[in-house]
Amino acid sequence: DDGADGESNSIQNQRNILERYAREHRFPNPRFYVDDGYSGGSFNRPGFQQMMTDMENGKIRTIITKDLSRLGRNQLHTGLYIEERFPMFGVRYIAINDNVDTDRSESTELMPFKNLFNEWFIRDTSRKIRAVQRAKAERGERLGTRAPYGYRKNEQDRKKLVVDEEAAAVVRRIFALCAAGQGPSQIARLLKREQVLCPTTYAYKTFGVAHSSLNLNDPYGWSDSTIANMLENEIYLGNTINLRYSTRSYKDRRKVEHPREECMVLENTHPALVSREVWDIVQQVRQHKRRPTKMDEQNKYSGLVVCADCGSTMVLHRAHTMSRSYN
Repeated sequence: DDGADGESNSIQNQRNILERYAREHRFPNPRFYVDDGYSGGSFNRPGFQQMMTDMENGKIRTIITKDLSRLGRNQLHTGLYIEERFPMFGVRYIAINDNVDTDRSESTELMPFKNLFNEWFIRDTSRKIRAVQRAKAERGERLGTRAPYGYRKNEQDRKKLVVDEEAAAVVRRIFALCAAGQGPSQIARLLKREQVLCPTTYAYKTFGVAHSSLNLNDPYGWSDSTIANMLENEIYLGNTINLRYSTRSYKDRRKVEHPREECMVLENTHPALVSREVWDIVQQVRQHKRRPTKMDEQNKYSGLVVCADCGSTMVLHRAHTMSRSYN
């Protein structure tokens, strides 16, 4: 985390310290495992996982880090690796600045306390980031890092959105098709046939912005979930919804989506791509979703027939193994 910890913990600085230590203490065949830009709060880091694989395959005798925090900032997991996993494979661990060496038992007596302080640091950082994000949201700033499909960032003020006319035309067409009665699956198939670039590919080819789900082998890979999310996203109505997602904690990075009433909704923060009339029609259509059967038929009673006991929507069951006359 170069940005947070400064030059003293830069990758190059750590490399120089470790190279000098290995040379002075005669450790042969040094190899570096680097995780630049990854938080020490997680051990799911590519370089660390590769190091664990090499250790389990018997390729490592000694692991050396600049200090304990470079191994990890999770007190429980860091202690587990040092005290159980490394000894299990006969691996010696050294943290240079913290004077820890598992070959000298007395050097590890204060290690649990140092690991606890390291975790406190990341916990405090997480708390500060959450406070900054909430303050930004309350000021009306948009928290998203990427411009949503249909918009681009204002060159004069990167926190503002302006309309990207090429993508905006596709967005307006998607809303129009849905208002006319077509579902997300039908719209996705139509855009695929017409070879319209999907949002991730469009962002990459137009603005050079890469996304984790980018697949250049399928540039027209529209999915029904992508269309459905767009049709329910108030960003196209000109509204900004802040604090819609959060993580459970600094240890659990899984996203949690909050209901609209718990979010911070700011209206008319940027140009709308669809009118309120079209938006309302689309939301009405989405409330009565009509899902095709396995035989790709549209049931005319879809969304209209419900169970008298529990109120759940009843569906027409069809299968390829059934005769078309069977319902």
